[in-house]
Amino acid sequence: MQSLDVISVNLWQIIISLLNLIILFLGVKKFLYKPVCSMMAKMQAEVDEKYADAENAKNKAMEDEKFWNEKIQSAKREADDIISDASIRAKSSSERIVSDAKEKAEGIVRQAEVQAQLELKKAQEGIKNEIVDISCLLTEKMLEREINTDDHKNMIDSVLKKLGEEND
Repeated sequence: MQSLDVISVNLWQIIISLLNLIILFLGVKKFLYKPVCSMMAKMQAEVDEKYADAENAKNKAMEDEKFWNEKIQSAKREADDIISDASIRAKSSSERIVSDAKEKAEGIVRQAEVQAQLELKKAQEGIKNEIVDISCLLTEKMLEREINTDDHKNMIDSVLKKLGEEND
């Protein structure tokens, strides 16, 4: 029967062990579990707050990126508008300058033509007068008499006109 003593169940020992276990559980719960849980809750709150801050920063960064992309697109459109306006103004300005230059060149050419015609007429008149004077002198010498200069000039003019008409 000795073997039963070793295995015997002592009710007081079980109750004391259970009380020790309950006291240990309550002590651990009060002194370790609650502080650890509150510390874990604080840490979880900090982590959640950091995640929320990170999400807010990400959203703000995306909004800023969208804002600046819109600004860049707006600036590009404005630059394109400015370039096209400048191109149009430069084209019209160059066309105006070219047309002004053509008008001035045509005016200079017309003026030169008029001037050349005046010079030609003056030269023709001078040559006619020279021919008339020379013919008068020659005729006077040949006839050795005095002839009316106006009659002589009229005769020479009529001869020159006939010669001019034959040459034309």
